[in-house]
Amino acid sequence: MGIAFWKMSGSGNDFIIIDNRDGKMNKFDPKQFIPKICARSLSVGADGVFFIENSDEADFQWQFFNSDASVAEMCGNGARCVARYAFLNGIAGKTMRFKTLAGIIEAEIKESVNVKVLMTKPFGYKKGIELDVAGSKRELSFVNTGVPHAVILTDNVDAFDVFNTGRAVRYHEYFAPKGTNFNVYARTGEDSFKIRTYERGVENETLACGTGSVACAICAVKDGIAKSPVTLRTMGGTDLKVHIESDEKVFLEGEARVIYTGEFTEESYMY
Repeated sequence: MGIAFWKMSGSGNDFIIIDNRDGKMNKFDPKQFIPKICARSLSVGADGVFFIENSDEADFQWQFFNSDASVAEMCGNGARCVARYAFLNGIAGKTMRFKTLAGIIEAEIKESVNVKVLMTKPFGYKKGIELDVAGSKRELSFVNTGVPHAVILTDNVDAFDVFNTGRAVRYHEYFAPKGTNFNVYARTGEDSFKIRTYERGVENETLACGTGSVACAICAVKDGIAKSPVTLRTMGGTDLKVHIESDEKVFLEGEARVIYTGEFTEESYMY
């Protein structure tokens, strides 16, 4: 028998989700297994992997791995996918609570494929951080939305060198030792923006990042250039909506689609 899994996409961020409430995945070494199944063209391919597990404190809890098998505290797009997975599999109801390394996440299944999640309390907001990045002076903002995010507002997000700038910021000594994610965003309307993100752990630009979208929305509202709710168009071509009710209550809403279900064979991770 193979290992059952679901492939899901949250606005372009794609994930593999495995029900590990029976502990079947505990025999695998994540550092060997995760990069194999996340390798595009060679296996299923994904930005990250979630193991759903039992919890005494909530409806369930997760183990979350980036595609390089590093562990991340939080993932906004992944939280929406996991919530819909749990609902569709009878693990939780339309409203639920689940435990992450960043804390307890609350989620609500909305109409169609949309899911709304209450993010963990953002902290550490700071603007006007001046850094020497790849030989150029850059002014950034920063906020931790469950994971750390550096943010730059620009006039032309499409022309921005996200990969090289993002990589330099991600590994900059200012954010050592754990590093940071990097986002660049540009205004497209009164309370709307386009966003691009370089994700730590994936080590590349991704089609969407929920916690990054929340970080940009928080910076936009705190800097007085937008009002909640803030809409962010991702590189995946879909919108994420960030509702900021207070400094402590921030919601992320967007689609969480089931791409396919299947089973891993040994050939998918033994190579």
